[in-house]
Amino acid sequence: MKTLRWSALSLEERRAALARPEQRRSRELQASVRAIVDDVRADSWDALCDIAERLDGEAPRLVKVAPVAAKARRNFAPDVVAAMELAAANIRAFHAASLPRETAVETMPGLTVRKVWRPIDRVGLYVPGGKTPLFSTLLMLAIPARAAGVEEVVVVTPPRPQGGLDIAIGLAAELCGIDAIWTIGGAQAIAALAFGSGDIPAVAKICGPGNAWVAEAKTYVSSLPGGPAIDMPAGPSELMVVADDSADPATVAADLLSQAEHDSAAQVLLATPSERLASAVQAELTAQLATLPRRDFAQAALDGGTILLAGDLTEAADIANLYAPEHLCLAVEDPQTLLPLIRNAGAVFAGHAAAESFGDYLAGSSHVLPTDGAARAWSGVSVHTFLRAMSVQTVTSQAGRALAAPAAALARLEGLEAHARAADIRAVSVPA
Repeated sequence: MKTLRWSALSLEERRAALARPEQRRSRELQASVRAIVDDVRADSWDALCDIAERLDGEAPRLVKVAPVAAKARRNFAPDVVAAMELAAANIRAFHAASLPRETAVETMPGLTVRKVWRPIDRVGLYVPGGKTPLFSTLLMLAIPARAAGVEEVVVVTPPRPQGGLDIAIGLAAELCGIDAIWTIGGAQAIAALAFGSGDIPAVAKICGPGNAWVAEAKTYVSSLPGGPAIDMPAGPSELMVVADDSADPATVAADLLSQAEHDSAAQVLLATPSERLASAVQAELTAQLATLPRRDFAQAALDGGTILLAGDLTEAADIANLYAPEHLCLAVEDPQTLLPLIRNAGAVFAGHAAAESFGDYLAGSSHVLPTDGAARAWSGVSVHTFLRAMSVQTVTSQAGRALAAPAAALARLEGLEAHARAADIRAVSVPA
C-alpha cells in the first residue's frame, strides 16, 4: 500500500487518492449484457435456456431446498450448522426489530395524515455462486424480506461448476424459509427476474450483489419501461479503517486483508494520524499476506490500496466522509466520540472488538451495502428495502369545508382550474 500525507496533497491529488478505479463497465460489456437481456425479454424461455447452457453449463432448474439442506446437515460439522443458525437468528432479531411504525399526525383539526407500510408483493434475490457460493448473502437478503412480510421471494444463483445447488446455500435457504431456488446466474438471471421467463416470474424489485455482468444487467433492466426497481448501485468491495495509536497493527492488517482477498478490484484504505501505526501495519500486511490461500487477489488489491496520514482523528473522519466507504472500521480508543463525525458509510464497526467479518456473517445487519461512493445517498439492504410507504389522509366534514377555499386558491395560483373546482365542491357537497 502506498503512503500519502493528506496535508501535503493538493485538491486534485486528494481526489486522485480517493478515486475508485475505472469499473469494468466497458462498451463491450454493456453491449453484451444488453444483448442477453434483450434476447431473454424477446424470446423468453428458449433464449434463456440457450444462454444459460452456454454460460452456466446447464439450463435453469428449480431445485427443491429440503433434500439439499438435509445433505448439508449430514456433511457439515455440528458447529458449522450451529454457526449458520446463530447467524440466521441474529439477522432475524435485528430486522424484526427494525420494522417501521405507522405514523399518524393531525396536521389541523379534522385532518389526519398517516404513513402506512406495505411489503412488496414479489422480489427477486440474486445470490452470487459458482466457485464461491455466498450463502451468507442469501441470509442477508431473504431474512429482511421475510421480516418485511414479502409473500413471494424468488431466488436465483449460479449452479456449481459440477452442476446443481451448493449445499451451504441449500441450508441457508431452509433457515430463511425458502422452499426452492433457480440455478441460473449472470445477466440472464437478472433478465429472467425482470421480465419473467418460463416458470420464473417477473418481480417488482431485484436485490443482491454480483459481478460486473450482474451489476450492469441490474442497471439496464431498471432503466427499461416496465422494468423492476433495484436495491442499489454495486461495485467491488471496500473497507476503510480509521485508526489511532491504541489500535493493534496485526488486527488492522487482518481487517484490511479480509476485504483485499475478495478480488483484485477490492478497495482498502487506512487513515491514521500515527506514522508508527502506519509503518507497523505495512509490516503486518506483508507477514500475514504470505500465509493467505487467496494471496494473489489480496496482493493485487493491496497494490492499489492507500494509507493516508491525517493530522488528527477529526481529519481522518473528514477523509472517510469524502470517500464514503462501504465498510468503515473505527479502530480507535474512543469510537463513540468519533462516531458523530461520521456521515457517509454503508456500515460502521465501532471499536477494536468490532470486526467487519462479524458484520459479514452474523452481527445482524445486512452485509449488502452501497459501494463506489453511493453511501453518500444510499443505504444498505434492510426491511425498508422490501417495504413501500403510502400516505393516507382522513378528513372530517368540517375540515373538508375549511380546506376547500385555501386549496382552491393555491390551485388557481398554479393555473389548474379543475384542481380548484375539485376543492371548491367539498365546501358544498360534503354533508355536515
